[in-house]
Amino acid sequence: MYRGIFAELKLNHLFWVTIFAWFLAQVIKVILGIIKTKKFDFRWFVGTGGMPSAHAAGASALAITAGFDYGFNSGIFALATVFAIVTMFDAQGVRRSAGSSAKILNRVMEDIYWKGRIHEARLKELIGHTPVEVIMGSIIGILIAIILQK
Repeated sequence: MYRGIFAELKLNHLFWVTIFAWFLAQVIKVILGIIKTKKFDFRWFVGTGGMPSAHAAGASALAITAGFDYGFNSGIFALATVFAIVTMFDAQGVRRSAGSSAKILNRVMEDIYWKGRIHEARLKELIGHTPVEVIMGSIIGILIAIILQK
């Protein structure tokens, strides 16, 4: 039974195009980070936030590939497109706001820390994406879907 699942997954074009678009966006994010800081940080590869948005790349690739594979009038395309829209709004909206709140809280905690009243770890500030990061991720996902269509 498991052998059949893996054999089918290996042939799932929609899955692999989506994974490849996400992976490529993460690699680009790492390369840009290395160029900017002149050092490697593994957290860039597994973390959230930064240029380009891997969330947007994967979600866009998923939607466009679903359209190519199943038709742009299919329920699968509609579902994938709504998922992509929600993912991209969340990436640049809710999670970005959470990152801004973390930045403010970190400043407050530093102030309290230097007065000797708190010893908590810093909150992660780079959680969401700017609209440009989301747009660039989406463009990467769409291009990958077009290039890798069946």
